[in-house]
Amino acid sequence: MSEVITIGEPLVTFCSKEADVSLTDALEFHKIMGGAELNVAIGVKRLGHSVEYITRVGQDPMGKFVQKTIAAHHVGTKYVSYDNFYYTGHQMKQLVTKGDPMVVNYRRDSAACHLEANQLDKIDLSDVKIAHMSGIFPAISSTAEHTFRVFYQKLIEAGKFITFDPNLRPSLWKSKEYMIKTVNELAGMADIVLPGIEEGNVLVGSDDPEKIADFYLNGKRTRVVMVKLGAHGVFVKTSSHNKYIVPGFKAEKVVDTVGAGDGFALGLITALLEKKSLKEAAIRGNAVGCLQVQTLGDNDGYPVPAELKQFYEDQGTSENETTNCH
Repeated sequence: MSEVITIGEPLVTFCSKEADVSLTDALEFHKIMGGAELNVAIGVKRLGHSVEYITRVGQDPMGKFVQKTIAAHHVGTKYVSYDNFYYTGHQMKQLVTKGDPMVVNYRRDSAACHLEANQLDKIDLSDVKIAHMSGIFPAISSTAEHTFRVFYQKLIEAGKFITFDPNLRPSLWKSKEYMIKTVNELAGMADIVLPGIEEGNVLVGSDDPEKIADFYLNGKRTRVVMVKLGAHGVFVKTSSHNKYIVPGFKAEKVVDTVGAGDGFALGLITALLEKKSLKEAAIRGNAVGCLQVQTLGDNDGYPVPAELKQFYEDQGTSENETTNCH
């Protein structure tokens, strides 16, 4: 039984070890575990909360690496299934000293693309407090989208609290129009929606945080929208018309931006599990995101409680909402 549950595709990531060398020319790589939803699961567990991860991988060396790595992070593997025919998705990631790295995916027709809805029948939601959903998994195949929707409906029928991160990956969708329509529909089924400011521009047609928030708050279910503003923090608006900005933290050095948004999500989720206020949860989200951008790897910067406490001390602040928001 776990407090948090999520569904997604794990990606074995081959990271270049040669800074600012193209993936074409790079010769040395090291292997790590990636995948947005898995990043969230790993970070949730590091901060002391139980989590289950739903996915499907191949019976190949990379699939076995996934199983071993997930278990090593103490993330639940009860709902990880195995495919004898399709292989595990993977990607190559460039090492850069500035800006976002180039990432190339090899995930078409992967095992996760063939995770069918009937494999959800055994899932026990009785102890789940929060489900984290992402716009990536429904993009990888029509089968995955159907499974995602079935799972989403199960969560709603069970009365579970749901967070949704659009996590736009245009190259995975059959068209930009279908992506916008589908992601907005799925976002409207969540209690909290977590778009980035650039994602909001794509999905809503505006880079005004309040307009983005209002778009989702006009639906039937969504109660809170948190628009991620990068280094500037996050804009929060609720269905009761409360709105405020929670400033971000200053990173000493930005090493890799991958995993920062997932860091915000896991910070938010764990704070809510601990009965923190929305503002305090946003503060923690900003803190975890800041820690992540200062490290290599997709989730290496996610803290354990003592590291999070030390971060606040180093910043001369805390999760107390009265000292961090305006």
